[in-house]
Amino acid sequence: MGFDKRPALSFKRAMVKITIQDVAQKAGVSVATIDRVLNHRPGVKTRTVEKVESAIRELNYQPDRIAARLARGREYRFWFVLPNTAGQFMNRIGEEVEAAALRMAGERVSIMVKRVDVFDGPLLAKVLDELEEGIDGVAVVALDHPAVREAINSLVAKGVTVVTLVSDVPGSKRSHYAGIDNSSAGRTAAGLMGRFLGGRKGKVGLFAGSLALRDHIERQFGFEQVMAHEFRDLKILPVRESRDDTERSEALARQLLAEHPDLLGIYNVGGGTAGIVLALDAVSAPKDLVFIAHEVTEGSRRALIGGTIDVIINQDVGHEVRSAVRVLMAKADNMPLIEDQERIRIDIFMRDNLP
Repeated sequence: MGFDKRPALSFKRAMVKITIQDVAQKAGVSVATIDRVLNHRPGVKTRTVEKVESAIRELNYQPDRIAARLARGREYRFWFVLPNTAGQFMNRIGEEVEAAALRMAGERVSIMVKRVDVFDGPLLAKVLDELEEGIDGVAVVALDHPAVREAINSLVAKGVTVVTLVSDVPGSKRSHYAGIDNSSAGRTAAGLMGRFLGGRKGKVGLFAGSLALRDHIERQFGFEQVMAHEFRDLKILPVRESRDDTERSEALARQLLAEHPDLLGIYNVGGGTAGIVLALDAVSAPKDLVFIAHEVTEGSRRALIGGTIDVIINQDVGHEVRSAVRVLMAKADNMPLIEDQERIRIDIFMRDNLP
């Protein structure tokens, strides 16, 4: 009985690393021409580009990015511009960026961090404008403000790749947004709030860090849209801006509870959750008051398990930071993105399914 060796041979071939010399031989051109095509430099005929790209596809060539940078003596420099707000969520972002910086150092990639009050549009724009020359990319937790939009566009005009992180500036020329669909997150919160309250009639309080942050605006819009159409017996009270500050959030929550003792629910679209938890625990809020918050942190986790928070809508900060780095790297290396890999999902946690 015969034995077909073709699959084994095919597998063996797949295990052999394809080099740029192999591609050059296949396409019938020089290694220098392959390098020009890979790096999208001018001076190569269209027909030659097509031959090179065909050879790359046929051989399944994967460029060795580290070797290419070593050969050119090239090091990529990326800045992450993060909020200086003290809080567990923002601290987690900083920790993930630090981890990425350590991970990428061996690949000749330098990741640096600047912290700034992202609630101050002109100040954030000034920081972006003053980043040194020669950088390759910037990831920024951004305020949707005209001055910030202009600063992002100015960086892009200089050839710097810009990725927005957590909060977007969609009207800018940024290359990519690494974050969740915040409108969907708000709509999800509204659906959960309405179902948790089970047809009761009354008031729901709303907190935001800042209505100048795109992610907070979109969550509020999605929440109010669903509540207005599907849960008309629930009245949404005017939003209170906490600037994601714990002390301010606690004071605003105490004020809300004092003014509306018949309050049925609270939705916090941003940070400052710890302050709201403190207020709810201090005044012995009704046990049936529904509180929906964002982001699993050490504090919000305890509050969820203890019953002060009912639901947490979460985004994977590690995934977002890794996505931002991957996008910056891909743009620097002129490599395509894998869109599905960069899609950040919305997680919903109750105390019974906390990871």
